[in-house]
Amino acid sequence: MSEARLHAAVTLPGEDISRVALTAEAVELLRKLWIQHGPLMFHQSGGCCDGSSPMCYPAGEFITAGADVLLGLFDIADGVEPQPLEFWMSKEQFNYWSHTHLTVDVVQGRGSGFSVEAPEGKRFLIRSKLMDWPS
Repeated sequence: MSEARLHAAVTLPGEDISRVALTAEAVELLRKLWIQHGPLMFHQSGGCCDGSSPMCYPAGEFITAGADVLLGLFDIADGVEPQPLEFWMSKEQFNYWSHTHLTVDVVQGRGSGFSVEAPEGKRFLIRSKLMDWPS
């Protein structure tokens, strides 16, 4: 995993520390996928199929609702449209992971067929680190 990270803009009320980041490798792949698919988003659920892997979709293709939490907004612009990439998580999963900082990384291998990186022979993966969040 690369040490260089892009931290998301904070979106949770009352917080001032980013809860989610992207490795440099993840940013590079996301820029490539953005060119192919247009604006993107992540959703992290606690479901069965690659439940620990964040799913990357064209923005708006996965419908979020009150059962989801917007954990952060990424600006991956570098020749791509300057629209933020949203990172969502189901509230239920957030309850389990509320004391962690998440980093989205890329590894070789095929993940879920629902996530746009699957045809690239790579998959996104969450790496987590326990944190002491201010109350």
